[in-house]
Amino acid sequence: MRVGRLTTVMSATAGVALLLAGCGGGDAAGGTGENALPGVDQFLNAPCPEAGVKPAADKEFKYWSMWTADEPQGKVLQKAFKCFQEKTGVKVDVQWLGRKAYTQNLVPALNTDAVPDLFDQDVSKVGAAIMTPGGTQSVDDVFAMKVGEGDKTVKDVLSPSSYDFPQNKDREGHNFMVPYTIQSSAWWFNKDTAGDIQQPKTMDEMVGLFDKAKSDGKAAISLDGDIPFYNMYFYTQLAERYVGAGGIYKAATDKTGQAWKTEPGFLKAATETAKLPKYFIDGWDAAKFPQVQQRWADGDSRFLYVGSWAPSETREYLDKQGAGTKINYGSFQFPMPEGATHDTVEQMSIGFSVTKKAKHAEAAKAFIAYFLNKDLLSGIPAVADNLVPRADLAVPDDLKQVKAALDDPKKEHVLQYDGIDGIAGGKWQTDVFDPADIALLKGQITPQQFVEQLATKGAEFWKNQG
Repeated sequence: MRVGRLTTVMSATAGVALLLAGCGGGDAAGGTGENALPGVDQFLNAPCPEAGVKPAADKEFKYWSMWTADEPQGKVLQKAFKCFQEKTGVKVDVQWLGRKAYTQNLVPALNTDAVPDLFDQDVSKVGAAIMTPGGTQSVDDVFAMKVGEGDKTVKDVLSPSSYDFPQNKDREGHNFMVPYTIQSSAWWFNKDTAGDIQQPKTMDEMVGLFDKAKSDGKAAISLDGDIPFYNMYFYTQLAERYVGAGGIYKAATDKTGQAWKTEPGFLKAATETAKLPKYFIDGWDAAKFPQVQQRWADGDSRFLYVGSWAPSETREYLDKQGAGTKINYGSFQFPMPEGATHDTVEQMSIGFSVTKKAKHAEAAKAFIAYFLNKDLLSGIPAVADNLVPRADLAVPDDLKQVKAALDDPKKEHVLQYDGIDGIAGGKWQTDVFDPADIALLKGQITPQQFVEQLATKGAEFWKNQG
């Protein structure tokens, strides 16, 4: 995310499936309960930094947010709005629309004049749903704007790997998003009950951890199986390590479907994936999110594989329970399966984009630069317990192992799920991948049948696309 390279063959889009079931949703991180973070009050009560850029003409701009006002991210942004108005005189007209804002609100508005000046979402969704139909404008000029720290510009403070990659370029090669949050994924555990587990070097070592959990009378893995992209994690994580960044995307967009059968890594990954479901907690495929994740937080299972929002999300749940329960979060990455040659780590950038029809682009872009000031952006780790694309800001203790993996220069960075969730506006995932994936996880088909189904159904899908 910071130091590690972003390979140029990372897949090009992602689409309508929600990236985050919660991504730190709720207000626990900004609360005062047992699980409140120590830096919340300090951030919220700190003085406002000076603005590096003050709009010459605009006195307001409209922003549609992917957050809700009571979420930790919403609280951070609300302080930034207050500060921006105090330091520049520009008012922010915000609508808190939540995760589906880009599909339910923004996409339908693209052909009207009722669009916001500024919006935020992960780079893949912006690329697939907003940039592709021409709904964004270049934000290249933002990178030269001062952030309010002397002569430091946006480009000076952001880690290049957080924005300088093919999936953040429009048809003319311009950046269409400026990031303020970085996410990844990991296996999560409670150090106080599982011990300080070290990174397993092989799949056998990882499976040994699952066997140990069962011998201790615990379910090994919690999985909310009603969330399709949670189910996607296992196969895609393993397949990426065989075929590298862009490899799954390339197979998924092969109109003949034959790539699934000609690349042996896909079958190997399916074979490894099929070893995991016997360790899933009972009821994983019948519960409604976040019931199974909460069972992990309650200690019913030992491991949970989700995104880097896991600590924030489960801390919220525990805080609302009011039982004084805490988790000492630890994490590790998938190990390299036998025969794999790509040591990968997934990342996803979330940030701001400016609409093509923005009436107040000057103010919107000035706000982007202002929010990246260290005194404001520090609220993302301090309040929302998330990672940021500035290397000079604090890393939450919960996420230090994830951050170390992202910063490892030996690792190959991959867009989350290799971008297959955005192919054909998300329809390839829902029509082709999800049915095969859930059948594999339930043991209804063999790894060989899984690969053959992707090949056959993939070819049918592309034929029907015309």
